[in-house]
Amino acid sequence: MIRFKVRLDLTIQPPREEPLPMPCRPIFARAARGVAGALLLLTAACSLFTSEEPPPPAPAPGAKLVLQPAAYADLPGWQADRVVEAVPAILRSCDKMLRQTSGVAGKPQDWNAPCSALKNLPPGNEAMARAALERWFQPWRATDNGNPEGLFTGYYEADLRGSRTRHGRYTVPLYRRPPDLVMVDLGEFRDSLKGQRIAGRVTDGKLKPYEDRRRIDAGALTGKGLELVWLDDAVDAFFLHIQGSGRVVLEEGGEMRVAYDGQNGWPYVAIGRQMAADGKLDRDAVTMQSIRAWLAANPAQAQATMEGNPSYVFFKPLEGDGPLGAQGVALIPGRSLAVDHTYVPYGLPVWLDVTDPEDGDKRLSRLMVVQDTGGAIQGPVRGDVFWGHGAQAEHRAGLMKSRGGYWLLLPRTVTPANIGAGPGPSS
Repeated sequence: MIRFKVRLDLTIQPPREEPLPMPCRPIFARAARGVAGALLLLTAACSLFTSEEPPPPAPAPGAKLVLQPAAYADLPGWQADRVVEAVPAILRSCDKMLRQTSGVAGKPQDWNAPCSALKNLPPGNEAMARAALERWFQPWRATDNGNPEGLFTGYYEADLRGSRTRHGRYTVPLYRRPPDLVMVDLGEFRDSLKGQRIAGRVTDGKLKPYEDRRRIDAGALTGKGLELVWLDDAVDAFFLHIQGSGRVVLEEGGEMRVAYDGQNGWPYVAIGRQMAADGKLDRDAVTMQSIRAWLAANPAQAQATMEGNPSYVFFKPLEGDGPLGAQGVALIPGRSLAVDHTYVPYGLPVWLDVTDPEDGDKRLSRLMVVQDTGGAIQGPVRGDVFWGHGAQAEHRAGLMKSRGGYWLLLPRTVTPANIGAGPGPSS
Protein backbone atom coordinates (compact mmCIF):
# COMPACT_ATOMS: atom_id res chain seq x y z
CA MET A 1 0.00 0.00 0.00
CA ILE A 2 2.70 1.26 0.81
CA ARG A 3 1.02 3.13 2.51
CA PHE A 4 2.36 4.89 1.47
CA LYS A 5 0.85 2.74 2.15
CA VAL A 6 0.15 4.50 3.00
CA ARG A 7 1.83 1.55 4.76
CA LEU A 8 3.66 9.12 11.82
CA ASP A 9 6.18 8.78 14.40
CA LEU A 10 5.92 11.65 16.52
CA THR A 11 3.85 13.50 14.16
CA ILE A 12 1.19 11.93 12.26
CA GLN A 13 0.16 8.63 13.15
CA PRO A 14 -1.55 7.01 10.46
CA PRO A 15 1.50 5.44 9.17
CA ARG A 16 2.87 7.76 7.16
CA GLU A 17 3.55 10.91 9.02
CA GLU A 18 6.26 11.21 11.47
CA PRO A 19 8.45 8.84 10.94
CA LEU A 20 5.44 7.74 10.10
CA PRO A 21 4.41 7.83 5.93
CA MET A 22 3.13 5.35 3.27
CA PRO A 23 1.34 2.36 1.46
CA CYS A 24 2.94 4.61 3.66
CA ARG A 25 1.96 3.18 2.84
CA PRO A 26 6.55 5.11 -0.09
CA ILE A 27 9.13 7.63 -0.64
CA PHE A 28 12.39 7.35 -2.45
CA ALA A 29 15.73 7.46 -0.70
CA ARG A 30 18.19 10.15 -1.63
CA ALA A 31 21.06 8.99 -3.75
CA ALA A 32 24.69 9.62 -2.97
CA ARG A 33 25.76 12.80 -4.72
CA GLY A 34 28.36 11.11 -6.86
CA VAL A 35 25.95 8.52 -8.13
CA ALA A 36 23.26 11.12 -8.63
CA GLY A 37 25.64 12.99 -10.89
CA ALA A 38 26.28 9.90 -12.92
CA LEU A 39 22.58 9.30 -13.26
CA LEU A 40 22.21 12.58 -15.08
CA LEU A 41 23.76 10.79 -18.03
CA LEU A 42 20.98 8.23 -18.18
CA THR A 43 18.68 8.40 -21.16
CA ALA A 44 15.10 7.35 -21.59
CA ALA A 45 16.29 3.78 -21.22
CA CYS A 46 15.93 4.44 -17.51
CA SER A 47 12.24 3.75 -17.99
CA LEU A 48 13.16 0.08 -17.91
CA PHE A 49 13.61 0.45 -14.17
CA THR A 50 10.04 1.42 -13.37
CA SER A 51 8.39 -0.06 -10.31
CA GLU A 52 4.75 -0.74 -9.60
CA GLU A 53 5.11 -0.78 -5.83
CA PRO A 54 6.54 1.59 -3.23
CA PRO A 55 10.33 1.26 -2.96
CA PRO A 56 11.98 0.40 0.33
CA PRO A 57 13.67 3.29 2.15
CA ALA A 58 17.42 3.58 2.49
CA PRO A 59 18.96 1.75 5.47
CA ALA A 60 19.57 3.89 8.54
CA PRO A 61 23.27 4.54 9.21
CA GLY A 62 24.67 1.83 11.46
CA ALA A 63 21.39 -0.07 11.68
CA LYS A 64 21.59 -3.85 11.36
CA LEU A 65 19.07 -6.65 11.74
CA VAL A 66 20.41 -9.14 14.29
CA LEU A 67 18.22 -12.13 15.13
CA GLN A 68 18.16 -13.85 18.51
CA PRO A 69 16.83 -17.43 18.70
CA ALA A 70 13.79 -17.77 20.92
CA ALA A 71 11.09 -20.20 22.06
CA TYR A 72 7.33 -19.81 21.85
CA ALA A 73 7.30 -19.44 25.63
CA ASP A 74 9.25 -16.20 25.09
CA LEU A 75 6.44 -14.64 23.02
CA PRO A 76 4.30 -12.45 25.33
CA GLY A 77 0.63 -13.35 25.01
CA TRP A 78 1.20 -16.19 22.52
CA GLN A 79 -1.46 -18.36 24.13
CA ALA A 80 -4.01 -15.53 24.30
CA ASP A 81 -4.20 -14.54 20.63
CA ARG A 82 -6.56 -16.15 18.12
CA VAL A 83 -3.69 -17.05 15.80
CA VAL A 84 -6.05 -18.87 13.43
CA GLU A 85 -7.33 -15.42 12.39
CA ALA A 86 -3.90 -14.68 10.89
CA VAL A 87 -3.79 -17.86 8.80
CA PRO A 88 -5.65 -16.31 5.80
CA ALA A 89 -3.03 -13.54 5.69
CA ILE A 90 -0.20 -16.09 5.82
CA LEU A 91 -1.77 -18.11 3.01
CA ARG A 92 -2.08 -15.02 0.82
CA SER A 93 1.64 -14.47 1.25
CA CYS A 94 2.39 -18.17 0.72
CA ASP A 95 1.34 -17.79 -2.92
CA LYS A 96 4.22 -15.33 -3.31
CA MET A 97 6.74 -17.09 -1.07
CA LEU A 98 6.47 -20.35 -3.00
CA ARG A 99 7.68 -18.49 -6.09
CA GLN A 100 10.24 -16.02 -4.75
CA THR A 101 11.85 -15.19 -1.41
CA SER A 102 14.71 -13.01 -0.21
CA GLY A 103 17.02 -12.44 2.74
CA VAL A 104 16.28 -14.26 5.97
CA ALA A 105 13.12 -15.80 4.47
CA GLY A 106 15.22 -18.61 3.00
CA LYS A 107 14.35 -20.27 -0.30
CA PRO A 108 10.94 -21.03 -1.85
CA GLN A 109 11.34 -24.73 -1.05
CA ASP A 110 11.62 -23.87 2.65
CA TRP A 111 7.99 -22.72 2.49
CA ASN A 112 6.52 -25.80 0.82
CA ALA A 113 5.77 -27.82 3.95
CA PRO A 114 4.69 -24.91 6.22
CA CYS A 115 2.35 -23.46 3.60
CA SER A 116 0.91 -26.87 2.75
CA ALA A 117 0.25 -27.60 6.42
CA LEU A 118 -1.58 -24.31 6.94
CA LYS A 119 -3.54 -24.67 3.71
CA ASN A 120 -4.89 -28.06 4.82
CA LEU A 121 -6.09 -26.88 8.24
CA PRO A 122 -9.81 -27.14 9.03
CA PRO A 123 -11.20 -23.56 8.84
CA GLY A 124 -11.30 -21.83 12.21
CA ASN A 125 -9.58 -24.58 14.20
CA GLU A 126 -7.49 -22.61 16.70
CA ALA A 127 -5.74 -25.58 18.32
CA MET A 128 -4.62 -27.09 15.03
CA ALA A 129 -3.50 -23.71 13.67
CA ARG A 130 -1.36 -23.06 16.75
CA ALA A 131 0.11 -26.57 16.61
CA ALA A 132 0.98 -26.20 12.92
CA LEU A 133 2.68 -22.86 13.48
CA GLU A 134 4.71 -24.21 16.38
CA ARG A 135 5.72 -27.29 14.41
CA TRP A 136 6.81 -25.58 11.20
CA PHE A 137 8.09 -22.17 12.32
CA GLN A 138 10.97 -21.14 14.60
CA PRO A 139 10.68 -17.75 16.37
CA TRP A 140 13.60 -15.32 16.15
CA ARG A 141 13.59 -12.05 18.03
CA ALA A 142 14.37 -9.11 15.75
CA THR A 143 16.83 -6.54 17.09
CA ASP A 144 18.72 -3.54 15.81
CA ASN A 145 22.27 -4.51 16.74
CA GLY A 146 20.90 -6.12 19.91
CA ASN A 147 18.24 -3.51 20.73
CA PRO A 148 14.81 -5.22 20.46
CA GLU A 149 12.66 -2.10 20.90
CA GLY A 150 11.34 0.21 18.20
CA LEU A 151 8.45 2.45 17.19
CA PHE A 152 5.16 1.09 15.84
CA THR A 153 2.49 3.25 14.25
CA GLY A 154 -0.74 2.51 12.39
CA TYR A 155 -2.38 3.26 9.06
CA TYR A 156 -5.76 2.78 7.45
CA GLU A 157 -7.61 2.89 4.15
CA ALA A 158 -9.09 6.36 3.84
CA ASP A 159 -12.74 7.03 2.94
CA LEU A 160 -13.25 10.06 0.70
CA ARG A 161 -15.91 11.75 -1.43
CA GLY A 162 -15.37 12.40 -5.11
CA SER A 163 -16.63 12.68 -8.66
CA ARG A 164 -15.43 11.50 -12.05
CA THR A 165 -15.76 15.05 -13.35
CA ARG A 166 -14.68 18.43 -12.03
CA HIS A 167 -17.63 20.52 -10.90
CA GLY A 168 -19.02 22.24 -7.83
CA ARG A 169 -17.03 21.31 -4.75
CA TYR A 170 -15.11 18.55 -6.53
CA THR A 171 -11.98 20.50 -7.46
CA VAL A 172 -9.06 18.52 -6.01
CA PRO A 173 -7.54 16.04 -8.49
CA LEU A 174 -6.00 12.66 -7.81
CA TYR A 175 -3.50 12.08 -10.61
CA ARG A 176 -2.54 8.93 -12.43
CA ARG A 177 1.16 8.24 -12.73
CA PRO A 178 2.57 10.50 -15.46
CA PRO A 179 4.05 8.58 -18.42
CA ASP A 180 7.28 10.60 -18.19
CA LEU A 181 7.92 9.66 -14.54
CA VAL A 182 11.05 7.50 -14.35
CA MET A 183 11.71 5.46 -11.21
CA VAL A 184 15.30 4.22 -10.90
CA ASP A 185 16.54 1.38 -8.70
CA LEU A 186 20.08 2.46 -7.76
CA GLY A 187 20.86 -1.08 -6.63
CA GLU A 188 20.92 -2.00 -10.32
CA PHE A 189 24.05 0.15 -10.63
CA ARG A 190 25.90 -0.46 -7.37
CA ASP A 191 25.47 -3.11 -4.68
CA SER A 192 26.24 -0.49 -2.04
CA LEU A 193 23.07 1.36 -3.08
CA LYS A 194 20.75 -1.63 -2.75
CA GLY A 195 17.36 -0.52 -1.50
CA GLN A 196 17.80 3.08 -2.67
CA ARG A 197 15.75 4.54 -5.50
CA ILE A 198 15.21 7.91 -7.08
CA ALA A 199 12.64 9.26 -9.49
CA GLY A 200 12.54 12.04 -12.04
CA ARG A 201 12.04 12.71 -15.72
CA VAL A 202 14.39 12.51 -18.68
CA THR A 203 15.03 15.92 -20.26
CA ASP A 204 17.61 16.40 -23.02
CA GLY A 205 19.08 12.99 -22.26
CA LYS A 206 19.46 13.72 -18.54
CA LEU A 207 17.46 12.57 -15.54
CA LYS A 208 16.06 15.67 -13.83
CA PRO A 209 14.01 16.04 -10.63
CA TYR A 210 10.25 15.81 -11.09
CA GLU A 211 7.86 18.56 -10.06
CA ASP A 212 7.36 18.86 -6.29
CA ARG A 213 4.05 19.15 -4.44
CA ARG A 214 3.93 22.93 -4.63
CA ARG A 215 4.31 23.03 -8.41
CA ILE A 216 1.92 20.13 -8.99
CA ASP A 217 -0.74 21.72 -6.78
CA ALA A 218 -0.19 24.97 -8.69
CA GLY A 219 -1.12 23.23 -11.95
CA ALA A 220 2.05 21.67 -13.37
CA LEU A 221 0.07 18.59 -14.52
CA THR A 222 -3.13 20.37 -15.52
CA GLY A 223 -4.40 19.63 -19.02
CA LYS A 224 -2.45 16.39 -19.45
CA GLY A 225 -5.43 14.10 -18.97
CA LEU A 226 -4.00 12.51 -15.81
CA GLU A 227 -6.96 13.21 -13.51
CA LEU A 228 -8.25 9.91 -12.11
CA VAL A 229 -10.98 11.37 -9.91
CA TRP A 230 -11.84 14.72 -8.31
CA LEU A 231 -12.14 15.01 -4.51
CA ASP A 232 -13.98 17.60 -2.46
CA ASP A 233 -11.31 18.29 0.15
CA ALA A 234 -7.61 19.13 -0.23
CA VAL A 235 -6.77 17.97 3.30
CA ASP A 236 -8.39 14.58 2.63
CA ALA A 237 -6.31 14.31 -0.54
CA PHE A 238 -3.13 15.17 1.37
CA PHE A 239 -3.71 12.43 3.92
CA LEU A 240 -4.57 9.98 1.17
CA HIS A 241 -1.06 10.59 -0.18
CA ILE A 242 0.23 9.58 3.23
CA GLN A 243 -1.94 6.48 3.51
CA GLY A 244 -1.34 5.40 -0.06
CA SER A 245 -4.77 3.89 -0.70
CA GLY A 246 -8.41 4.68 -0.11
CA ARG A 247 -12.04 4.34 -1.12
CA VAL A 248 -13.70 7.20 -2.96
CA VAL A 249 -17.49 7.32 -2.69
CA LEU A 250 -18.56 8.71 -6.06
CA GLU A 251 -21.26 11.34 -6.48
CA GLU A 252 -22.40 9.44 -9.58
CA GLY A 253 -22.97 6.33 -7.47
CA GLY A 254 -20.74 3.46 -6.41
CA GLU A 255 -17.18 3.77 -5.25
CA MET A 256 -13.66 3.71 -6.62
CA ARG A 257 -10.81 2.11 -4.73
CA VAL A 258 -7.50 3.85 -5.47
CA ALA A 259 -3.98 2.65 -4.72
CA TYR A 260 -0.41 3.92 -4.82
CA ASP A 261 1.16 3.85 -8.27
CA GLY A 262 4.31 5.93 -7.99
CA GLN A 263 5.85 8.95 -6.32
CA ASN A 264 7.59 12.07 -7.60
CA GLY A 265 10.95 11.25 -6.03
CA TRP A 266 11.05 14.09 -3.52
CA PRO A 267 11.78 13.06 0.09
CA TYR A 268 8.85 12.66 2.43
CA VAL A 269 8.66 15.39 5.09
CA ALA A 270 6.40 14.91 8.12
CA ILE A 271 4.62 18.24 8.40
CA GLY A 272 3.62 17.59 12.01
CA ARG A 273 7.21 17.91 13.15
CA GLN A 274 7.60 21.27 11.41
CA MET A 275 4.25 22.46 12.74
CA ALA A 276 5.45 21.70 16.26
CA ALA A 277 8.73 23.52 15.61
CA ASP A 278 6.75 26.54 14.35
CA GLY A 279 4.57 26.58 17.45
CA LYS A 280 1.39 25.65 15.57
CA LEU A 281 0.99 22.45 17.59
CA ASP A 282 2.25 21.25 20.94
CA ARG A 283 5.04 18.74 20.30
CA ASP A 284 3.55 16.19 22.69
CA ALA A 285 0.13 16.39 21.05
CA VAL A 286 1.02 15.91 17.40
CA THR A 287 -1.31 13.31 15.91
CA MET A 288 -3.13 12.88 12.65
CA GLN A 289 -6.26 14.24 14.34
CA SER A 290 -4.54 17.36 15.70
CA ILE A 291 -2.92 18.09 12.34
CA ARG A 292 -6.25 17.69 10.54
CA ALA A 293 -7.97 19.96 13.04
CA TRP A 294 -5.34 22.69 12.66
CA LEU A 295 -5.47 22.57 8.85
CA ALA A 296 -9.27 22.81 8.93
CA ALA A 297 -9.20 25.73 11.38
CA ASN A 298 -6.52 27.62 9.43
CA PRO A 299 -7.51 27.37 5.74
CA ALA A 300 -5.43 30.41 4.77
CA GLN A 301 -2.26 28.65 5.94
CA ALA A 302 -3.23 25.06 5.15
CA GLN A 303 -1.97 24.92 1.57
CA ALA A 304 1.46 26.35 2.39
CA THR A 305 1.74 24.01 5.37
CA MET A 306 0.94 20.94 3.27
CA GLU A 307 3.44 22.10 0.66
CA GLY A 308 6.08 21.63 3.35
CA ASN A 309 6.00 17.98 2.29
CA PRO A 310 7.30 18.02 -1.32
CA SER A 311 6.56 14.32 -1.84
CA TYR A 312 3.60 13.68 -4.15
CA VAL A 313 1.90 10.34 -4.79
CA PHE A 314 0.19 9.11 -7.96
CA PHE A 315 -2.68 6.63 -7.98
CA LYS A 316 -4.35 3.92 -10.00
CA PRO A 317 -7.81 2.35 -9.75
CA LEU A 318 -7.80 -0.93 -7.87
CA GLU A 319 -10.05 -3.91 -8.37
CA GLY A 320 -10.54 -6.84 -6.00
CA ASP A 321 -10.56 -7.36 -2.25
CA GLY A 322 -9.01 -4.81 0.03
CA PRO A 323 -6.09 -2.48 -0.61
CA LEU A 324 -2.95 -4.16 -1.91
CA GLY A 325 0.24 -4.08 0.11
CA ALA A 326 3.69 -3.80 -1.42
CA GLN A 327 3.91 -7.60 -1.58
CA GLY A 328 1.02 -7.52 -4.02
CA VAL A 329 -1.55 -9.20 -1.77
CA ALA A 330 -4.74 -7.79 -0.25
CA LEU A 331 -4.18 -6.52 3.28
CA ILE A 332 -6.16 -7.86 6.24
CA PRO A 333 -7.09 -5.38 9.01
CA GLY A 334 -5.22 -6.01 12.23
CA ARG A 335 -3.12 -8.79 10.71
CA SER A 336 -1.08 -7.06 7.99
CA LEU A 337 2.10 -5.21 8.97
CA ALA A 338 4.27 -2.75 7.06
CA VAL A 339 8.01 -2.85 7.83
CA ASP A 340 11.30 -1.67 6.39
CA HIS A 341 11.76 -4.05 3.47
CA THR A 342 15.48 -3.28 3.48
CA TYR A 343 15.77 -5.60 6.48
CA VAL A 344 12.66 -7.76 6.74
CA PRO A 345 11.33 -9.66 3.69
CA TYR A 346 7.68 -9.63 2.71
CA GLY A 347 5.58 -12.67 3.61
CA LEU A 348 7.06 -13.47 7.03
CA PRO A 349 4.70 -14.19 9.92
CA VAL A 350 5.74 -12.06 12.90
CA TRP A 351 4.71 -11.96 16.53
CA LEU A 352 4.08 -8.35 17.53
CA ASP A 353 4.25 -7.12 21.14
CA VAL A 354 3.81 -3.37 21.71
CA THR A 355 1.97 -0.98 24.02
CA ASP A 356 -1.75 -0.82 23.25
CA PRO A 357 -2.59 2.49 21.50
CA GLU A 358 -5.87 2.72 23.46
CA ASP A 359 -4.35 1.97 26.87
CA GLY A 360 -0.64 2.37 27.55
CA ASP A 361 -0.88 0.02 30.54
CA LYS A 362 -1.91 -2.87 28.30
CA ARG A 363 -0.13 -4.77 25.54
CA LEU A 364 -1.10 -5.32 21.93
CA SER A 365 0.24 -8.81 21.22
CA ARG A 366 -0.78 -10.68 18.10
CA LEU A 367 0.32 -12.70 15.08
CA MET A 368 0.77 -10.58 11.96
CA VAL A 369 2.24 -10.93 8.47
CA VAL A 370 4.73 -8.63 6.74
CA GLN A 371 2.90 -7.51 3.59
CA ASP A 372 3.65 -3.82 3.13
CA THR A 373 6.20 -1.05 3.52
CA GLY A 374 6.23 2.73 3.86
CA GLY A 375 8.58 5.59 3.13
CA ALA A 376 9.06 6.56 6.76
CA ILE A 377 9.13 3.00 8.08
CA GLN A 378 12.87 2.80 8.57
CA GLY A 379 15.00 0.45 10.61
CA PRO A 380 15.14 -3.24 11.56
CA VAL A 381 12.60 -2.84 14.39
CA ARG A 382 9.93 -0.50 13.02
CA GLY A 383 6.39 -1.27 11.94
CA ASP A 384 3.06 0.10 10.77
CA VAL A 385 -0.13 -1.81 11.62
CA PHE A 386 -2.91 -1.81 9.01
CA TRP A 387 -6.24 -1.20 10.76
CA GLY A 388 -8.65 -1.36 7.80
CA HIS A 389 -11.05 1.41 6.79
CA GLY A 390 -13.73 3.48 8.48
CA ALA A 391 -13.89 5.76 11.50
CA GLN A 392 -12.63 3.21 14.04
CA ALA A 393 -9.65 2.28 11.87
CA GLU A 394 -8.78 5.95 11.41
CA HIS A 395 -9.08 6.51 15.15
CA ARG A 396 -6.76 3.63 16.06
CA ALA A 397 -4.24 4.55 13.39
CA GLY A 398 -4.24 8.16 14.55
CA LEU A 399 -3.56 7.19 18.16
CA MET A 400 -0.90 4.58 17.58
CA LYS A 401 2.60 5.55 18.56
CA SER A 402 3.62 2.43 20.45
CA ARG A 403 6.94 1.09 21.66
CA GLY A 404 7.74 -2.58 21.44
CA GLY A 405 9.16 -5.22 19.15
CA TYR A 406 8.54 -8.36 17.16
CA TRP A 407 9.73 -11.90 16.55
CA LEU A 408 10.12 -13.29 13.02
CA LEU A 409 8.69 -16.77 12.47
CA LEU A 410 10.97 -18.51 9.98
CA PRO A 411 10.57 -22.00 8.54
CA ARG A 412 12.56 -24.40 10.72
CA THR A 413 14.66 -25.38 7.70
CA VAL A 414 16.02 -21.82 7.54
CA THR A 415 19.11 -20.84 9.51
CA PRO A 416 19.69 -17.09 9.13
CA ALA A 417 23.24 -15.79 8.93
CA ASN A 418 22.74 -12.74 11.14
CA ILE A 419 22.31 -14.49 14.50
CA GLY A 420 23.11 -12.85 17.82
CA ALA A 421 23.05 -14.09 21.40
CA GLY A 422 19.80 -15.60 22.64
CA PRO A 423 18.32 -18.46 24.64
CA GLY A 424 18.53 -20.86 21.71
CA PRO A 425 16.02 -22.27 19.23
CA SER A 426 12.93 -24.01 20.52
CA SER A 427 12.58 -27.70 19.97
